[in-house]
Amino acid sequence: MDFNKTFIYFICIVSAMGGLLFGYDWVVIGGAKPFYEVYFGIADSPSQQGLAMSIALAGCLVGAMVSGALADRLGRKPLLIISAFIFLVSAYGTGAFNAFEAFLVVRFIGGIAIGIASGLSPMYIAEVAPSHIRGKLVSLNQLTIVLGILGAQVVNFLIAEPMPEGTTVPAADSWNVLMGWRWMFWSAAFPAAVFLLFACFIPESPRWLAMKERTNRAIKVLSNIGGENYARAELAAVKEGHEKAEKQGGLQMLFSRPFRMVLLLGVVIAVFQQWCGTNVIFNYAQEIFSNAGYDLGDMLFNIVLTGITNVIFTFVAIYTVDRLGRKKLMLIGAGGLAIIYAILGTCYKMQVTGFFMIILVVAAIACYAMTLGPVTWVLIAEIFPNCVRAIAVATCTFALWVGSFTLTYFFPLLNTSLGSYGTFWIYAAICAMGFVFFACRLPETKGKSLEELEKELIK
Repeated sequence: MDFNKTFIYFICIVSAMGGLLFGYDWVVIGGAKPFYEVYFGIADSPSQQGLAMSIALAGCLVGAMVSGALADRLGRKPLLIISAFIFLVSAYGTGAFNAFEAFLVVRFIGGIAIGIASGLSPMYIAEVAPSHIRGKLVSLNQLTIVLGILGAQVVNFLIAEPMPEGTTVPAADSWNVLMGWRWMFWSAAFPAAVFLLFACFIPESPRWLAMKERTNRAIKVLSNIGGENYARAELAAVKEGHEKAEKQGGLQMLFSRPFRMVLLLGVVIAVFQQWCGTNVIFNYAQEIFSNAGYDLGDMLFNIVLTGITNVIFTFVAIYTVDRLGRKKLMLIGAGGLAIIYAILGTCYKMQVTGFFMIILVVAAIACYAMTLGPVTWVLIAEIFPNCVRAIAVATCTFALWVGSFTLTYFFPLLNTSLGSYGTFWIYAAICAMGFVFFACRLPETKGKSLEELEKELIK
């Protein structure tokens, strides 16, 4: 079958820009953290530090909660445009205010955009991608997330003025504290504007159009993807699955007994991606690297190093997800992180410092980037039926952000009370439990159409 790869990659890359803004906006705060904490006077308050870091994740919960219903009502494309606009507004507002309370409000609003885009972008890609390359294309969303992360890290590094060697707390009257952190947040406005522009030129999801009985438009989009024969075959499969679901009841099916287990699987996968602990490295790099013996200047460079690693090994995931399969990569990720975190925690306990600690942190990022990071989004985008995919993905994304919020908020408290070694030992235990769960309960989904998966998983 002759697929229009140029068209497919264009619409998937544009949709995946939601992931780029998600990664950029989510991580830009990590580089700004040492400076705005001094500006707002919260450098000695772990609870307020945790609130500043996690308030956007509370917004993510709201965005994820409403995205499913809105995606079904308005369509996938309009909601992508709305999320791009919110990203643009929040990027300016976060750096514009002088009051800590206003800063928190705008970060919360930006989190809403992250919550919408984080589930919607991979779902849109899964609905337009041919089954034989769906894993690779959905993984593009994770690639743009890590490119957004790296972009934010590089921009933060370039914006921050050099600090004297040995500096652990910046001076209150320094440019970094007065203005630097503002420009770090404002820089997100540029990719947000590009996303807003290009989102206007992608088509609506053909599966959403088919479910709304807009058959001619659905056929046109599917024909542009794979030709007329492909369009007819895909449309027939979508209608068959939709008619079956309508007999069982749309939303009611989400909570019915056969479907409940798949929903539980999706929720566990989503929460585990956060509770495995890797994302605290991006948000709390200052604490992690200072405990490993590095000053503030070295910390910003080390953050860029983790971002480069993240991007490189996401490419590994893109080229292996449709070859090795989803289950094998999830097992490699959970098992690998359990071992790395156990060693990392032991090194913190023994007060090891220096380059070996960087190697362990980079190894953890690499392991996560080629497994749990991208594969989680692939799985939750493809295991649910067409008729409830939006609300199901939204539910899983909501659970993911609950996991992210609790992880981010409690890390400073855990790190203060248990030390870095105790915190990473907890993450090692969680990863070990995840390995056992995936070995026993996770099915393989590679190479199967969304309709074939529905028949297998929903019985």
